Amino acid sequence: MATDYFKIEELLTEENILVQQSVREFVNQEIKPVIDEAAHNHTDLPGLMPKLGAIGALGPYIPEEYGGAGLDQISYGLIMQELEAGDSAVRSAASVQSSLVMYPIYSFGSEEQKRKYLPKLASGEMIGCFGLTEPNHGSNPSGMETKIVDKGSHYVLNGAKMWITNSPVADIAVVWARDEEGKIRGMVVERGMKGFSTPETHNKWSLRASKTGELVFENVEVPKENIFPHVNSLRGPLSCLNSARYGISWGVIGAAIDCYEVALKYSLERNQFGKPIASFQLQQKKLAEFVTEITKAQLLAWRLGTLKNQDKATPAQISMAKRNNVRMAIDIARESRQILGGMGIVGDYPMMRHAANLESVITYEGTHDIHLLITGNDITGINAFE
Repeated sequence: MATDYFKIEELLTEENILVQQSVREFVNQEIKPVIDEAAHNHTDLPGLMPKLGAIGALGPYIPEEYGGAGLDQISYGLIMQELEAGDSAVRSAASVQSSLVMYPIYSFGSEEQKRKYLPKLASGEMIGCFGLTEPNHGSNPSGMETKIVDKGSHYVLNGAKMWITNSPVADIAVVWARDEEGKIRGMVVERGMKGFSTPETHNKWSLRASKTGELVFENVEVPKENIFPHVNSLRGPLSCLNSARYGISWGVIGAAIDCYEVALKYSLERNQFGKPIASFQLQQKKLAEFVTEITKAQLLAWRLGTLKNQDKATPAQISMAKRNNVRMAIDIARESRQILGGMGIVGDYPMMRHAANLESVITYEGTHDIHLLITGNDITGINAFE
């Protein structure tokens, strides 16, 4: 196990370790050799989703009868960690597919919906995206303006979503909209439905190896069998976000470890003033702080994973882990770049790419400040959002 200062591997099952090792090998062979070029060229990785499906990285906690691997939550976390060591865009693709598309279909969908979509999503044959954030409502999903109207034989959907990972390439979108009674309903919207378009977002400085776009609905006729029968409130999309945030809390540890290990190796090989720069106190201070913060994040994620396996993890606990671990990772990406000096800005090394990616991660699935207020609400009982 890479960078395991407190021997956390001893707390893992054999299955956890095998899963982690197999995904790490995949990332080293398939992602790291090509990710810099993809990020530079602002292109996604061709054939990524089927490759992720082949290693069991899509919906890994979904039961095998629906195409998943039936793994526990710690295995899911470790998969996210290893994928983000490659790039946040890769982890985002797997995270969206798993937590924001497959999870709601499994949790709130009909048996027919599960059978129709989950196996193809698990294999990567089908790509999904998640439509919650709107142009006028980011941190406040309760202000949702996207509407569905019951027309008897079908619903008519109107509205727009933005900052949607994979929207330009998605086959389906899990979309959340408000019905005539004001209730939040979830549904599957399929590419090809008349009035449904997915314009791409260009000129990103972050997550450049990932496709991002909008979802636009203009009188889209959604069959009633595409509506989730088992949810009619914000509990639906928020539970999806909890699963995604949990995955992020593990994933960013991978980015931090990648930066730390590269900086450590460089500092031992780079000579200045007649000796390795690792021998200087200021560099050792940085490296020691990196491994300390990584270890704290690993312990936080591991404990959260054990609680999630027991179905005891609270949304506030997940928010704390997401906020803490993303901040840890972005700080390490920035500081580790300094150890490499000028070399830290070139694509031969991952620091600048990770740092730029993490600027998105610290914002999406709940901003850094919003997660702080979630913790504040939990410990005081006072809602600072209203």
